[in-house]
Amino acid sequence: MHARIALLGGDGIGPEVVAEGVKVLRQVADRCGHTFEFTEALIGGRAIDETGNPLPDATLAACQASDAVLLGAVGGPKWSDPHAAVRPEQGLLGIRAGLGLYANLRPVKVYPALAGASTLKPEVVAGVDMLILRELTGGLYFGKPQGQSGSAPDREAVDTLHYSEGEISRLMRMAFDLARGRRGKVTSVDKANVLASSRLWRTVAHEVAADYPDVQLEDILVDACAMYLIRRPADFDVIATENMFGDILSDEASMLAGSMGMLPSASLGAGRERAGAGRMGLYEPIHGSAPDIAGQGIANPLATILSCAMLLRWSLDLPAEADAVEAAVDAVLADGYRCRDIMTPDGKLLDTRDMGSAVAERIGKG
Repeated sequence: MHARIALLGGDGIGPEVVAEGVKVLRQVADRCGHTFEFTEALIGGRAIDETGNPLPDATLAACQASDAVLLGAVGGPKWSDPHAAVRPEQGLLGIRAGLGLYANLRPVKVYPALAGASTLKPEVVAGVDMLILRELTGGLYFGKPQGQSGSAPDREAVDTLHYSEGEISRLMRMAFDLARGRRGKVTSVDKANVLASSRLWRTVAHEVAADYPDVQLEDILVDACAMYLIRRPADFDVIATENMFGDILSDEASMLAGSMGMLPSASLGAGRERAGAGRMGLYEPIHGSAPDIAGQGIANPLATILSCAMLLRWSLDLPAEADAVEAAVDAVLADGYRCRDIMTPDGKLLDTRDMGSAVAERIGKG
């Protein structure tokens, strides 16, 4: 296979962890006879500094011409002025819109070797293996009207929570399709006791469920779900929810695994027509740019490497290669290798580059 992959290192530790993801992808290509063509482009704060735009036209064009996009992270204190006309996060929202990405997948898996790294008791997190599916195009982040008006002491602000039936339906169908390949359970999270948008969400979820009699559907209010993620997280299989709820719950769930440095994500759009192609996707670790540790070689690249596994599976339709990457991460952790954020008493500490090399070498050994 020949595939084109756009690389958006972004800010902070982003370029460091993306470099390790590329190292692993090159190893996959060499081992399996593929050709991966990489194109680097600007996004976020660095793009603002160099072009004045968090998502330059050239970056979007490069991504649209690629089969998949690998992103590091955007943002940092340098660009954190809330009154600034342009902010790094606008680049992230812009690329999601420009690529037609509507579903964010965040797998949360507790590796047995890292059970002790979680802040919860090992018996609580044992067996956790869930997939959180977050809608990306609707909700409070995009609804209109939106803004602030007036002057002190009478300032006002408004955000609009809007969802269409189509936005809900396509996400729920993806959730049920995913559950069919897992443990056959979808948890739909809403706030139907208060919000009209959530009542529509619940109605559409049940209408879609009628087409999937082999998959169990349960409804949970978002506040209850937040509690259950701490009390009984292993009960969840696929969680499907709207934009803001998914943003918050997925960050909460990330702590089950002990560190955000372990959790990948994929933002997916529609499937493509050409033979052998999967869905257009943007792949990134869920952690931020961590400017306080940038350049020190201590960032954990495993979330980015696992994001590369998702890239192989979803956008390049290479499931065996994706399995090989995930198995290599499993093996490296089982051998006791750790980065600082997941260090255990008996662990063997590696820096960013050495952890990437350890995974790549495992893939090379087959």
